[in-house]
Amino acid sequence: MIERFFIEQNMKKIELENYVKSQLGPAGFTNLEIVKTPLVTRIVLHVVRPGLAIGKGGTTINQLTQEIGKKFGIENPQIEIQEIKNPELDAKANVDKIVSLLERGYSWRSITFKAMQEIMNAKAQGAELILSGKLAGKGGRKRRVRIAQGYIKKVGNQVNLVDFAKATAYPKPGAIGIKLRIIHPGVEFPDKTDIRKFIEKEKEAVAPETVQAAEKEVSAIEVETAKKEISEAKEKTEAVVETAKPVSKTAKKRTAKKAKEKKAVEKAESKPEEKKEPEKKTHPENKKKAKAAE
Repeated sequence: MIERFFIEQNMKKIELENYVKSQLGPAGFTNLEIVKTPLVTRIVLHVVRPGLAIGKGGTTINQLTQEIGKKFGIENPQIEIQEIKNPELDAKANVDKIVSLLERGYSWRSITFKAMQEIMNAKAQGAELILSGKLAGKGGRKRRVRIAQGYIKKVGNQVNLVDFAKATAYPKPGAIGIKLRIIHPGVEFPDKTDIRKFIEKEKEAVAPETVQAAEKEVSAIEVETAKKEISEAKEKTEAVVETAKPVSKTAKKRTAKKAKEKKAVEKAESKPEEKKEPEKKTHPENKKKAKAAE
């Protein structure tokens, strides 16, 4: 019995969605939410163009509330219109747009690639568009085309984080099924966690006293290292100063004497040697005559 009750409620919701879509199709209606309160039943309509949904002076909204109350037996219905801020990231809005363009006769190639480009330009993490049906035109066989970009999840419980929508277009050649999946930029998957954010959360979870104690320890270590560096720098400067001290007077005299001695040695080495006169050679007969005269 409980299952039947929930099934009936969901069937009523689907009928209400189809009726509202037939009335607010040009306004870009995507989906609705029903919130029951003790006094009023609030119906929130998500629309791309809220101006067309409200009408001049709220005429269309008032008329729609009266018709919903009569046809579906909802007591005290109150309609609220909520604008979709980023229609490029809404799967249902994109699918409805593709359906309307295909039924008007536009080429599926230009429609699909332009839609994917707009979705990725809106900073989506990933998107997948699948078309299946009479894409080849009149007389052609049915085809299936898949266009995907970025990161996509298709298996597991994480699929609930993906925005999914499907619809069927009915152009002249034949029916075309459309399926679209979009991952919004703010979605975080468990298998793609950022370490920095995780560390920040862990810091927030830790008590502030422990964090302060850890910061003090870190600051003490930094102070000690800075002191060591300063002492090493002082020692280096002292060594440089000692080497650069002026020389004493005695040391100056010694260096001056050594310099003079070096200069004297260099001068002596550089003086030219005295030329000796060559000995005159005498004939042996003359030598004999000289001896005889002596």
